[in-house]
Parts: sequence; C-alpha cells; structure tokens
Amino acid sequence: MHTVSGGEVAGILVAVFWAILVSFLAVALARLAQTLKATTKLVADVTDQAVPLLAEASTAVRSAQTQIERVDAIASDVQEVTSNASALSTTVASTFGGPLVKVAAFGYGVRRAISGRKDDVPATSSRRTVIVGRTVSRGRGKKD
Repeated sequence: MHTVSGGEVAGILVAVFWAILVSFLAVALARLAQTLKATTKLVADVTDQAVPLLAEASTAVRSAQTQIERVDAIASDVQEVTSNASALSTTVASTFGGPLVKVAAFGYGVRRAISGRKDDVPATSSRRTVIVGRTVSRGRGKKD
C-alpha cells in the first residue's frame, strides 16, 4: 500500500482549490463577455437612433432661427409704424387741436349768448350760504 504524505495531500488540496477558482473565473468571464456584447449592441442601437434625432434637432433649430429672424423683422416694422403713427398724432394734435378748442369755445359762447336772450327772466334758484358747518337759505330767514 502506498501511503500518502502530508505534502501530497496539501498539493492535491491546492490543485482542487485552483481548479474550483479557475472554474468560477471562467464562468464570471463568460458572463462578463455576454454583458459586454449586450452593451455593445445597446450602444450601437442608441447611436443608430441618435444620429437621425440630432439631424432633426439641427433642422428644427435652423427653422426656429429663421422664424426668429422673421419675427424680428416684423417687430422692427411695427416699431417703425408705431413711431410714424405717434408723429402723425402729434402733428394732427398740434395742427388742429388749438383751432378746434377755439371753435368749440366760440360755439359754447354763442349758444350761451343765444340762450340768455331767449330767457329774459333769470331762472329762480335758491341760493344758500355756508357758514362754518351750517347752511343758511337767503330770502326765507330760516335755518335748515
């Protein structure tokens, strides 16, 4: 019979340990390889979808820039029209404003003069005089 020495048993144990360790490492590397393949495929798919999206985004930005330029041109035109309308309004007010006020005042004076001639008798109205907190009617002699 052959006796196994302690060194041989230790060698066998180390060999078995290394075999198990290598097996675990092989399984882990196989799973890592699968994960890397899936990641590579995912990155390729994202790249395939991202390139057209970036092209569309670039087109949208260009279109927006064109629209902004148009709006800017319209805004400047509106500003010019507003300043022209303001200048016209000022011109019309200064040209016709004074004479119109004079004509209106003249018309009011003529109406008042004509209405005064029709009514030879002045309208009776009760006049009141206010004396610090009290109202006194003239002509009646009573206090209200």
